Amino acid sequence: MNYILETDHLTKKSGSAFRANGVCLRVPERCVYGFLGPNGAGKTTTLKLILGLIRPDSGSVSLFGQPLETKNRLSLLRQTGSLIESPGGYGHLTVLENMQIVQRLKGVPEEEILSALRTVRMDGHRDRKLKACSLGMKQRLGIAMALLGSPRLLILDEPTNGLDPAGIQEMRELIRTLPQERGITVLVSSHLLSEVAQMADYIGIIHHGEMRYQGRLSELAREGESLEEAFLLMTGGRESL
Repeated sequence: MNYILETDHLTKKSGSAFRANGVCLRVPERCVYGFLGPNGAGKTTTLKLILGLIRPDSGSVSLFGQPLETKNRLSLLRQTGSLIESPGGYGHLTVLENMQIVQRLKGVPEEEILSALRTVRMDGHRDRKLKACSLGMKQRLGIAMALLGSPRLLILDEPTNGLDPAGIQEMRELIRTLPQERGITVLVSSHLLSEVAQMADYIGIIHHGEMRYQGRLSELAREGESLEEAFLLMTGGRESL
């Protein structure tokens, strides 16, 4: 199996607590990989370590079959799009103007803007001021920004947080289409098993900074167990069902 992203015993401590404790991710190419765990489990820390936003205490990251190092960091990360925590932007500017800023920063052709906006169904709102956009629109705009440059890997941190049911359904459908329609591997984090189960092919479960399971979603539950029961055994809680 070809892995687009691998981490080898990625570790980060905060004081005496491990935020990531020997995390070994294996993300297959052209799939939706659900990175699942309760709030505070270490998901966002791990994603920031992968993207080089914080430095690990130990361990390593490989992207597209190459170790992520100082000499090749920029070239590898140019092939990666991300939306971590909450989408940014300038409220007094339009959707299109915000996209143009990111397009120039990334140095990609301007014609990519409309393609990215169409992908996230925001092309009809390109002249709307960002401050007049709903949270769901802002989330979709954040993904459109991440899609500029045609990334091979898209990393999304809790992209359905704060969305209403219709917005969640739209986001879920968008994420599911990206591997088939755009050839993009999607790594999406969530604390909700029910959410991940509707869009992921593979999952990794993290708890207290440690990986508890990794593999096909269909293989998570053992014979006689439901997905929910298997997840509870690994995380010891009910908030993530």
